[in-house]
Amino acid sequence: MSLPLPLQHLHLIEFEGLGPGPLAARMLQGMGARITRIARPSTGAVAAQLGMGNDLLDTGKTTVRLDLKNPEHRAQALALVAQADGLIEGLRPGVMERLGLGPADCAAVNPKLVYGRMTGWGQSGPLAHTAGHDINYMALSGMMALGLPAGQTPQVPPTVVGDATGALGLAFGIVCALLDAQRSGKGRVVDAAIVDIVAMLGNIGQWIAASGQLGGPKPSPFHDSPFYDTYACADGGFFTVGALEPQFYAELLSRLGLDDVPPKAQYDTAQWPALKARLQALFASQPRAHWEQLLAGTDACAAPVLSLDEAAQHPHLQARGVYERTESGAWFAGTAPKLLPLR
Repeated sequence: MSLPLPLQHLHLIEFEGLGPGPLAARMLQGMGARITRIARPSTGAVAAQLGMGNDLLDTGKTTVRLDLKNPEHRAQALALVAQADGLIEGLRPGVMERLGLGPADCAAVNPKLVYGRMTGWGQSGPLAHTAGHDINYMALSGMMALGLPAGQTPQVPPTVVGDATGALGLAFGIVCALLDAQRSGKGRVVDAAIVDIVAMLGNIGQWIAASGQLGGPKPSPFHDSPFYDTYACADGGFFTVGALEPQFYAELLSRLGLDDVPPKAQYDTAQWPALKARLQALFASQPRAHWEQLLAGTDACAAPVLSLDEAAQHPHLQARGVYERTESGAWFAGTAPKLLPLR
């Protein structure tokens, strides 16, 4: 006998974004939540380039296309929010507030709303308003350095992808089941297999692979491009860049002084090998601190690969209280995400 999905009583509003926000909504949808997706009138540049115009993460969601700068459309969005249990948005800090859809605006029409905010750097801290991508967050957190074999370029660290995502999936499943048990009075088993959860969290990669840009013979932006990679520096340190979006790629070229490289040719794969070799030589010409001063905290989507000790003392992570010392002197990350008042 199949059990009813535990979140079938929930209605969530998802404001269109890339990557983790839609994936979080997809996970909740898989537990039964009804998702209404508020999308822009047209597909964004990166989504189109990566083959996301027909997004696999949007399957089964109800899509409403609104121009949120239009007062009438904003009113329609607020009307949807007023009837929802929760909201997911992944825009930069302050953008939703400027649109009149921030937590206080939404609380005015729905005081019980759970307002979910998905960003790379968080709502506060020195880097909160700068661009970044997965490769940069892994680098600055100190996690990438834990996957550094002697004499080799840092890779994805052990335990983060498998064990940690398995734990996240288990916690997610338990919360879903607990919410249902509170309503139904019936408990259930949460069968959390790491292999299942890693595959589910691979939805973003699977959706990009569907366009042939991962796992196939075509050059991949994530493996072969010069604008999404880890570069060795003159002092043995490493620096990451993840400038996938056209505007961030243009920022990267400008700050590196590569004025002869046309930004509009970003996805001309024939030019990738030569430009990657050029960037390798450029980064190798200066120590990591030089590139950090030039690029960190900008919209070039760049971050140094920090050791755990360095990460714990980085101004952004200190401002957010990410790491604390144990009695033995070891660094340990606190609980995330942070829960803040709606207003």
